[in-house]
Order: sequence, then structure tokens, then C-alpha cells
Amino acid sequence: MVDPSSQPRPSRRHPCPYERVHCCPQSRQFCARGALCYDACMHGSSSGPGHSDQLTQTLTPAPTPLHVVINGWFVGRADAGSGQYTDHLLAHLPVADSQARWTVLLPHDPAAEPGADPSASLPKHPNLHVHPVPLPQLPKNLAKLWWEQVTVPRLARQLGADLLWVPYWAGPWWQPVPTVVTIHDLIPLLLPAYRGGLLNRLYTRLVSATARRADRVLTVSQASARDITAHLGIPMQRIGAVHHGPNQPLARVDADLDTGMDETQVRAKYGLPERYFLYLGGFDVRKNLAGILAAYARFRERGGDPAIGLVIAGKLPDVHTKFAPDPRRMAADLGLVEHITFTGWIDEADKPALYALSLGYLFPSHYEGFGMMVLEAMQAGTPVITSR
Repeated sequence: MVDPSSQPRPSRRHPCPYERVHCCPQSRQFCARGALCYDACMHGSSSGPGHSDQLTQTLTPAPTPLHVVINGWFVGRADAGSGQYTDHLLAHLPVADSQARWTVLLPHDPAAEPGADPSASLPKHPNLHVHPVPLPQLPKNLAKLWWEQVTVPRLARQLGADLLWVPYWAGPWWQPVPTVVTIHDLIPLLLPAYRGGLLNRLYTRLVSATARRADRVLTVSQASARDITAHLGIPMQRIGAVHHGPNQPLARVDADLDTGMDETQVRAKYGLPERYFLYLGGFDVRKNLAGILAAYARFRERGGDPAIGLVIAGKLPDVHTKFAPDPRRMAADLGLVEHITFTGWIDEADKPALYALSLGYLFPSHYEGFGMMVLEAMQAGTPVITSR
């Protein structure tokens, strides 16, 4: 039996405005199929300073302005990786191609807190437009599903989009215009603890099928690209691996650089010890906080410098569960509470100093699509201990 996902995609009603444009070699076949070569444009994924130059060099504007419609479900969600990914790209893509028109479909929840405005995270640019759309009065998960499968593709067609970009793993089944989907990782498919109940598993099956229908799949690492090919059956020729760039500017305390940050203030703000190892990130079970705490206990038991503390940064779980164990409870069981600083949420502007002041960043995660925090720590000049 022939795998349909390995066959060339049929041409869409919308011809590719970039067919005659010089693209990077990885994108040329994509353009030839009549879809759009915006994976080339996105080589500055989660771009930091300087990445807009790289974006501009990889893309020459076409004579006909391109209209890109974007699913903005995660816009303004700094607590989610997909939110940071989307916000950082939207800060640079309109600059990289100022001729294109970028329209962000932004869900509006009538029940949201007054004054909540996700669009405040977006830059002001004449070619970046926000299209607010009220969500239907449905249960939260059903409203999200309706948004992804009905509202987004319908509006993409109504607005005359040349391309629909979904920056997280939730492509629509109905794709009336050329569609690109970003899949950061396959965690709900590969890790049993993340599969959830029946409805979650059915949702994962749905978005797996819709990804196979997309014209192009973007991902953030070669490891994720291999997983997508192995487990979703999407050929490598239809996948573009576009690595993240760092979210923060360069900040090193041992270099003669004006970082614009006062490390003394950051140290006082979070109650940081003079010398410390650092963990910054989430607290779900794959992050392996149990391994970090056990390693730190062993470090102290085997004669490690007792003056070196451990800083655990990030919003702590509200309750202790098997899926998201509370590190405070685990630290108490190991007798480590007095040696550990729990900072809670870290403001984005304070992260470079937090990394740079530490002796080393600990990240023994069991699985990652990319591992943004490792890149952030290295950007700050901090040694990293991680898993492979």
C-alpha cells in the first residue's frame, strides 16, 4: 500500500507567489509544489537580537505581496513555550518581509478578566494586523477545538490568505489555503504520562492526522524532525527544522559588558545565595526535578562545598501530583529545604542575570523537543549539565 503522506501534495487554488524567488535549498521543493517557502523565512525562530538580518538574507520579497494568516491562540502566553515562540517570531517576521501582510487571528474570551489584552505582547508594525474573534460560549476545551478546526480555516479563506500558519501542533482538518504547522515535539504521543484520558488521546490522533495533510511542517530540532517522520509518517522532504534563537540578549557577569541589568538588584529581588546551582523551568515529571534534588543531596554528602546552594526557579505547582510533583515536598524528604531557594516566577528581563550569576545550570530532562533554557544559559556564559 502506498503511504499517501509520501506523495506530492496536490496543487491548491492559490498559486505560490514565491515560485520564482530564490529560496534556501531546503525550501526549493516546497515552492515547486505550489506552497509557500516561509520555513526559509523562519530560520530565526524565537529570534533574539541579530536574527532579523538572517531572516532577511534568506528571503527576497515577491512582486505580489503575500498575505499570511496566523492562528494566535497562544499570543501573549509567556508561560507557554508556544506563546514565547509565537510572540518572538511575530516581533521579527514583519520586519524580515515588510511587503507581506501578516494577520493574527486572536481569540477573545468574553469571560476573560477585564483589561486582559494578549495583543499587548505584539509589536506595532504597519503590516502586522490583529483580527480579534469572539470564542463561542462552549466549555474551554471544546471552544479551543472549534477555534482550531472551524474558526481559523474559515477566516483564513474569508480573509483571502495565501498561507495559514499554525504555530503549534493543531492544524485544521479542512485546509482551504496552503497550510504550515509547527510541531515543537511529540510529547503527548511518545510519553505515557502525557497521553491523558480518552479525549486527550483522541485529540492527539486528530492533530496527528491533520499534520499529515499540511503542505509543510516546521519543527525546532533535527531530533523532533526524526520523531515526526518516524511516528507521524511525514517525509523529511516536507519537514523544515528551524532552530530556536535565544530569547534574551547576551549577559555575562565575567565580561566587561554593559548588560543594562543590576545583578545586585536581581540577587536581592529573588533572595539568591552568593554561589548556587540553578534550575529554571517547569515542574512536570519529565523535567526530572527528583534527579536534580537527589544529585544535589549526593553532592553535599560526598564533600561538596556546603556554601553552594541550589536555586529552583519557576512557578511552583499549586498541588503535589504524580504528574507535577512539588519539589518542596521532595526537598523536605531529603532534608534539603534550608539549602534550597525557591524563587517562584522569574520575570523575563531578569533571566539573563539569574543564569549568569549561577555556577551552573542543571537540566537533566527526560525528553525535550529543543530545550530553550539550555540555550539561554549558554548565551549567558553559564556551564550546563544536561541529559542526552
